[in-house]
Amino acid sequence: QVQLVESGGGLVQPGGSLRLSCAASTTIYSINAAVWYRQPPGKQREWVAAFTSGGATNYADSVKGRFAISRDNAQDTVYLQMDNLKPEDTAVYYCNLEIRVSVCGRKQSYWGQGTQVTVSS
Repeated sequence: QVQLVESGGGLVQPGGSLRLSCAASTTIYSINAAVWYRQPPGKQREWVAAFTSGGATNYADSVKGRFAISRDNAQDTVYLQMDNLKPEDTAVYYCNLEIRVSVCGRKQSYWGQGTQVTVSS
C-alpha cells in the first residue's frame, strides 16, 4: 500500500522560505500529476499549485511568482518551494498525487497527511 509522506513544514519569519516534500513510501512506476492544497485556520481547503499530466504547471494567483512545484522522478517525490512567505500563507499543506504504482496498474489518487506551515514574526 502506497503512502505519501510529507515533510518540510515549520515556523518561518515573513520573507523566509520553506521547501515542502511529498514522497511515496514505496517505489512506484510514475507520478502522473500532482496538486498542493492548503487549509488556513478556520477556512476551507484551497488549491495552491499543480502540474498536469502534460507537464504544465499552474498556480493560484495568491502564490504566483513566490511558489514553485517540481518533482524528482528518481526519488518519487514532489516538492513545493515557497519563497517570500507571508503570514497569510499560514496553513496546513496537503499534497495529492495521481500515481501509477506499476506499469500495468491504473492511475490512483493519494493524499499526504498534511504539514503545518506557520509564517510569523
